[in-house]
Amino acid sequence: MATRKPPWLKVKFPSGERQARYNRVKTRARELKLHTVCEEAQCPNIGECWGGGTATFMVMGDICTRGCRFCAVNTKRIGPPLDVDEPANVARGIAEMELDYVVLTSVNRDDLDDQGADHFAACINAIKAASPRTMVEVLTPDFTGRMELVEMVLNAGPTVYAHNIETVERLQRPVRDPRANYQQSMDVLAHVKTHNPANFSKSSIQVGLGEKPAEVLQTMQDLRDVGVDFLTLGQYLQPSGKHLKVTEFVTPETFDWYAEQGRAMGFRYVASGPLVRSSYKAGEFFIREFIEKQQDPTAWTKPLAR
Repeated sequence: MATRKPPWLKVKFPSGERQARYNRVKTRARELKLHTVCEEAQCPNIGECWGGGTATFMVMGDICTRGCRFCAVNTKRIGPPLDVDEPANVARGIAEMELDYVVLTSVNRDDLDDQGADHFAACINAIKAASPRTMVEVLTPDFTGRMELVEMVLNAGPTVYAHNIETVERLQRPVRDPRANYQQSMDVLAHVKTHNPANFSKSSIQVGLGEKPAEVLQTMQDLRDVGVDFLTLGQYLQPSGKHLKVTEFVTPETFDWYAEQGRAMGFRYVASGPLVRSSYKAGEFFIREFIEKQQDPTAWTKPLAR
């Protein structure tokens, strides 16, 4: 098992104007009682993202009904009642923070009849009304494979629909909650394109959990085969002693190799690095630029590099 973090996992906190913007985002999120996955998941890039005009908001509370062994979010069998004011509060906060690109994610809410799909849609609609220039990426649960719930979110018109495969097929059971599985997640991502081939889809893989490089490549190819456009790969970091241990700190050179392989497979964008997360400032900036130029036919002639 890997123990001591290597030097490439050290993060510098922002300074100057970026620090000021970070402080504004943090203060307003507190005032509006908004949960951010940036904090809940202990993301190492929080300073870069908040200081650079992006943030990831977690709706439907901070209690998850699943117990994935890699995740720092608290779990219970039943989550809190939904806040009917949350869509409006999230939208107002995003508009006031003048964010360029936001990711809207959630805990799993298997205890709700629609697992929170309608709440997702309400948040998307509120954000689009309050801040039309802001691009909205959604990072959703698998909705236990109920495609009508996936469609409920898609019909609200998010800019990008993301769902994370998390790890290779062999490690799904020890890493993720038993209610999640590899094929179910692949089916959700496939349905994003089946519903409308013009939809943009995205997924993410964590490494350092005991996977083999060949398994990572197979997972990448499986994602590409169901039409996933954007891919991120990052290093798993153990949130606490009760979570899965890190088996390996993957080197930056290996991450670069994964990125090369992903571009060769045809992904429109691959962000691959030790500190990359599924919601990642550099990736979101690129995706925003890419989508703004999508009407230019030459943008689709070849995969785009990191």
